Amino acid sequence: MNLRIFYVCILSFFILTVPAWALNISDSVKKVVDSTTVLTDITNIPEKEIPPSLLRNCYGIAIIPSVLKAGFVVGARYGKGLVAVRDKEGNWQSPYLISLMGGSFGWQIGVQSTDIILVFKSRKSIDKIRNGKFTLGLDVAVAAGPVGRQAEVGTDIMLNAEIYSYARSRGLFAGLALEGAVIQVDIESTESLYGASIYDVEQGGGTVPAEVIRLKEALKKYTSFRE
Repeated sequence: MNLRIFYVCILSFFILTVPAWALNISDSVKKVVDSTTVLTDITNIPEKEIPPSLLRNCYGIAIIPSVLKAGFVVGARYGKGLVAVRDKEGNWQSPYLISLMGGSFGWQIGVQSTDIILVFKSRKSIDKIRNGKFTLGLDVAVAAGPVGRQAEVGTDIMLNAEIYSYARSRGLFAGLALEGAVIQVDIESTESLYGASIYDVEQGGGTVPAEVIRLKEALKKYTSFRE
């Protein structure tokens, strides 16, 4: 009888603890998968894609799928995603998971889910992410990004803002201003994704999931020269 109680206690322990741990990893992996899907979809929108030259010359890309915007009179945004940066050789490193939070004002009724992509053109803006959190439009200049290959004709899109922002909602894709939104590295989720401390991850340690490898392959594909 005592042995049965012992086994029941052990089983209960695993039921109560393992799913929470596994769920955290599962959520992190799902964000990587969702981000890869958003990147693929957005870069394949005819006549409405992010200009290829902007992607070729960027230092980093943040992808935040399904950012929630809700509220009446005063709205709010919240979402989780990732940011990937290039190394000195231009190769894409494994991404950090991030959160995006911000307020917006106006007569906003209802709830709307939006996919967001941020294209970082300067090394300085990327370093600010690694140093913790920063506010778009305050700590770093952000602007609605140009769309379509025609945006490259007669316009130097590489001079103005440090970050260009894009959004997709209900099938529509366009540049979107995101002033006031705060981006912060999600240390706990990043460590769960790679099974290592954030310091070890920065040094290339930890286990890189297959989903991350596929994301990096997609980044390489869509930020290389394309006809």
